[in-house]
Amino acid sequence: MKSILHAALLLIPMLLLTGTVQGQDVEKKYRVAVIRYQHETCTFCPGGDTDVEDWTRIRPLLKGDDVLNAGSYIRGFVAQALDYGDIELRGITSPYTVFGGSSRSWNTEASFDHFMGLILADLRAQMPLDGVFLALHGAMAVRNIPRPEAEIARRVREVVGPDVPIVGTFDLHGNEDEEFLRWADGAFVTKRFPHYDAALQGARAARYLRRIMRGYYKPTTATRKPPVITPTVLQWTGQSPSMDIMERARRWENRTTDAFVSVFYGYPWSDVPDVGTTIHVMTNNDQALADRIADDMADFVWRVREDFASGNYPMPDDAVAQTRQAIADGATPVVLGDYSDRPGDATWILRQLIEQGVGGVLYAALRDERALDALAARNAQPGDPFDMEVGGFTGPQAGEPVRITGTVRFFGPRWGYERVAAIEFEDGNMLILTPAYEQITTLAPLRFGGIDPDAYDVFVVKSRVHFRRGFDETGYAKTILVVDAPGPWVGTTRLDALDYQHAPLNRLYPFGDPTVEEK
Repeated sequence: MKSILHAALLLIPMLLLTGTVQGQDVEKKYRVAVIRYQHETCTFCPGGDTDVEDWTRIRPLLKGDDVLNAGSYIRGFVAQALDYGDIELRGITSPYTVFGGSSRSWNTEASFDHFMGLILADLRAQMPLDGVFLALHGAMAVRNIPRPEAEIARRVREVVGPDVPIVGTFDLHGNEDEEFLRWADGAFVTKRFPHYDAALQGARAARYLRRIMRGYYKPTTATRKPPVITPTVLQWTGQSPSMDIMERARRWENRTTDAFVSVFYGYPWSDVPDVGTTIHVMTNNDQALADRIADDMADFVWRVREDFASGNYPMPDDAVAQTRQAIADGATPVVLGDYSDRPGDATWILRQLIEQGVGGVLYAALRDERALDALAARNAQPGDPFDMEVGGFTGPQAGEPVRITGTVRFFGPRWGYERVAAIEFEDGNMLILTPAYEQITTLAPLRFGGIDPDAYDVFVVKSRVHFRRGFDETGYAKTILVVDAPGPWVGTTRLDALDYQHAPLNRLYPFGDPTVEEK
């Protein structure tokens, strides 16, 4: 008898290791698909529609395990999911990113259908699945598809069926309404801008999805759209009332069991019908609670609307005059955030720096693919002379080209581009040229080609808020100036100057009357 008992005791660990007892799973393994499809679309930007080639120019399609390392949202989701030990992840064929990023215009319907066809084919091949994670942005704009992220969820839902939970992560600049949550079970949105918490939101999405798969959470949602639209420069969560809105969402989550509260600030450069502020709330089978939280958040946004939707910034001539004074006072480094330049080739600040004789400037970066092509045509090398006009070619919002005479200090591949140039000119200034809009957020990318960013007194970046990550919130820069442009163009706070065809600007504060009924 003892020998039989001893043998049984030895057998139990072996059965647990193999995962079977009389043919039954000891612990269920959950198969979860991971999909990435992200674009922040500036529909007002010049350059033509974004097509398939634009999505595959930087990097070919992501497949398999490469998908599982594609960005902070996914890495946060994957790390949390793998910690559980009972989730098997399946990376689904996905596009990586668009050449030119958020300076690119409408996605074509053909490109959307092309990539969704690839995604859904791979998804079908991976069935059966227990869950789906969508790493989205929220501000994609596609010709003839008013709500692309909701359409992504709808098409995925058609494949996986009604019982497989779908959860997405989003940038707080997303333009959403209730349609996404009609097809999906949850949305997790960054609460910080700059987006320090992208990986955190991915991890939260993994925990949420697993609870649904295990039957511990029944998603019940509420959506509200307070009629407020704000330019992105005003959405920095390091200042009130933006920080207060996000803190209110966190407090609801911290004091209320099983409540998740997300706030989309919106992306006004996308001419889409769901532009503007949105509140998403998820609760565990408690509709009354979801509605109460959503109502409170929407009411709060409306109460702080005046400060949330207004801001004044110096024009380039005034900003450069203030820069000169900061240099004289020893309040350097100075960072000038060229907040209004969506295409990336505006020269307003560059011209003023030259005219007012400011030296020690690192200008990172100015878009000019024409200048780069000219350098390539003559096989330019470091040390070669440089003498040509740069920038100012995408229309009135970019100003006029500026002539730069100097020396090539770097010319070659950088930042995922085939060609980037660094041109030294005048009084110790350095101008970096890129073939597309490039937003510099930290010092690290600037340490190349012999460039020492610490040697400069002034930085010019094409950025509204993200640059604060490396230059402001680290304490690096002593003077921060967000700089306006002399005209009501795309990128500025003067949204009412844009020719919206789909967005209901006439019903959004501060440019319209929220009481106007939709026609």
